Order: sequence, then structure tokens, then C-alpha cells
Amino acid sequence: MWMLAQVSETPIHQNDPTGSGIFWIFEIILSLLSAPYFLFWIWMLFHCYRTEPDRQFWIWILIIAQPIGAFAYFVLRYLPTKEFPTPPFLRKWTRRRELTRLETAAQQIGNPHQFIQWGNALREVGLLEQADQAYVQALKKDSQNIQALWGAAQVAASQKRYSELCTLTRQVLDEDPQYKFGDVSLLHGRALKEIGEVDAARNHLEQHVKRWRHPEALFLLAEMYAVQGKRKEARDNLLALIQDINGSPIGIARRHGRWKSRAKQLLRKIG
Repeated sequence: MWMLAQVSETPIHQNDPTGSGIFWIFEIILSLLSAPYFLFWIWMLFHCYRTEPDRQFWIWILIIAQPIGAFAYFVLRYLPTKEFPTPPFLRKWTRRRELTRLETAAQQIGNPHQFIQWGNALREVGLLEQADQAYVQALKKDSQNIQALWGAAQVAASQKRYSELCTLTRQVLDEDPQYKFGDVSLLHGRALKEIGEVDAARNHLEQHVKRWRHPEALFLLAEMYAVQGKRKEARDNLLALIQDINGSPIGIARRHGRWKSRAKQLLRKIG
């Protein structure tokens, strides 16, 4: 009986030397799993604070309803605002036959239209150098072709060749000032700013925002005003940007949340 009592009083981990080791390993696994979740939660919280119009509601959900809140925000708010493009290597593989067909048509028929179609497809799969050459071939046949000029401008923008971009967008605007509903005009203003023609960029964007209220255009204007010491003008543009986004549908508001966040940061900076 004494022996049985001794056995019954012996701690479990002494009878099973591996018990404490298994428990220790289990603790390590839990800690490793909790670290990625914590980083994921911080990421969602940061994204919510920067871009979510209803941030007070969602921050409360993220803090109280863990871990469901973080995953709910990811599915209901984060994913709908993102367009996850297919990786370039996969796009090239899935559209290989289409690229071959378009190249053949361009070489055999040789009209600007075929080269533009080929260039557009090449640009969409990330083959920018080849796309640029396709647009060049189209422009050799028709130097004023607005679609070829716009395609070449998009390639130049992706490659940050701002001097060339400025020339191309100017040509497009000379043909049609409203082409692509202000996208060309915005890109032209950005190019002017990047090459250091600040006064021309400011004058252009001042006219641009009278017709198209792109958040980026308002922000670029405010940046230039702030640098030139025109704090009132800068503040007016930033407040207009924020008001426009607040008054837009929630999907558009989330899409432009980055500009709203940057506008608030610049407002705090200029006072």
C-alpha cells in the first residue's frame, strides 16, 4: 500500500519523461503560429487606419473580435479593394498562342492596328521592351495614331522615362484633349513635375482639376503649392481631395484611400 501511495503521489512528468518535452514543443508551435497572426493583425489594423472610411467600427471589430475580426476585415474590406494581377510569367504562358497570332498578323498585314493590338498584349504581360517596339512600328506607319501614342506613353510611364512620356502625352492631348477621360492629362502633369518643369506642371494641373477631379492631381497640386509656400492653396486642395473621397461611393473611397491618407499627412505637415 505504501508503494502504491508513493506511485500515486509521483508527478506525471516524472513517470513520463517525454511528457514535459511534448508540452514544450507544443508551446513552441503555438508561439510560432501566433507570431504570423500578430503580424497579419497589425497589417490589417494599419490598412484599416489608412484607408477605411468606417475605420472606427472596423478598428473596434479588429480589437474585440480576434481572430475572426482580422479575417473578416481581410475578406470583406481588403480583398475587394485590390486587383491581384496574374503574375507576368503566368500571363506570358497562358497568352502565348495569342501573342504568336498577333505577332503573325502584325508582320503579315502590317497595318498600325495590328501592331497596336500586338503591343497592347505585350504590355499586358509585362514585355515592355517588345511592346514599345510594336508601338514604334505602328507610329512609323501613322505618326499621329492616337492609340499607338497612348500605348507608347504607358510603356514610358512604366519605365519612368518621363521626358519621352511628356512628349507622347502632349501629342495625344493635341489630338484629343479629353482622351481617356483625363488619364492622359493627369499623366502629362505628372511627367512635367518629374522632369522639373514645376510651373508648367502647376499650370497644367490647375486646368486639369477644373475638368477632372482626380485625387492624385489635387495632391500633386497641393505638394507644389506647399513647396512654393502657398499654404492656403495647398490646404484648399487637400481639403477638397478629402471631401471628394468622403462624398464618393464606398468602393471608390477605398480605392483612393491612399491619397486621402497622404493628404491628411501633408495637412498635418503644413499646419
